[in-house]
Amino acid sequence: MSTTVADTTAAPAAALPKVTLHWLEQSRSQRILWLLQECKGIDLQIKTYKRGSDMLAPAELKSIHPLGKSPLVTVEVAGQTKPLVLAESAAISEYLTDNFAQHLAPAKYAAGQEPTVGLESESWTRYRFFMHYAEGSLMSLLMVKLFMDQIKNAPQPFFIKPITRTITGRVDDAYLTENYATHFSFLNEQLTTSPDNGAFLTGAQLTAADILLSYPLVAAKGDNMDFSKYPKLSAYIDSLANHPGFLASVKRIEELTGETFVASPRGRK
Repeated sequence: MSTTVADTTAAPAAALPKVTLHWLEQSRSQRILWLLQECKGIDLQIKTYKRGSDMLAPAELKSIHPLGKSPLVTVEVAGQTKPLVLAESAAISEYLTDNFAQHLAPAKYAAGQEPTVGLESESWTRYRFFMHYAEGSLMSLLMVKLFMDQIKNAPQPFFIKPITRTITGRVDDAYLTENYATHFSFLNEQLTTSPDNGAFLTGAQLTAADILLSYPLVAAKGDNMDFSKYPKLSAYIDSLANHPGFLASVKRIEELTGETFVASPRGRK
């Protein structure tokens, strides 16, 4: 089941690109809504989708993109024969930022610096890295934890449960615990050394990379992971969860769906 809701804008909608977010419940599409609400000069529409009883995305998403995943964004402008379809969170974010939210990307070169390969600003190189780190290294780790939790907590005969708990416990000890420590230490250090002593990972200003990271990090903290050893990271996550843009996106989707939004690693594509 899906629902479509349009934004009202000051300019005539026909004069603006119509950008539609295909938002799936319990998925990573919430951060794309935050990003879209930061965009300028678009006619924003939101189409919401419910998961089936099997918790998978509805088949109708495959009519938009063959993979049938969320988030998906479609862009419609005069002269097209069919809408432009954007998939994959980082690719969506880069396209939207390049075209409608340039203020969410750091300057590629310092003021006065001639464009030269290898002399890009630290803020920009961090930005490009974290745009892809969010879905690559970090989100894949959360997905492993999700699968282990599902195995551990699935209904099982009493004589099987000790076996599955032993297996998942070994994965935790041998892989997850060490890797979480590595990633959280890295992020904490990156915040400590942020350019211009900024509160964000790329410097003093919020970027699309911070928005992309909001989902896995807020979800991780909401899943009762221990951040006591990482004070900078803990404060950063809290700042994202309380950012006016994040809160506005949550309010918007709760008004559309009538349901409480919770960022959780249990949200799937």
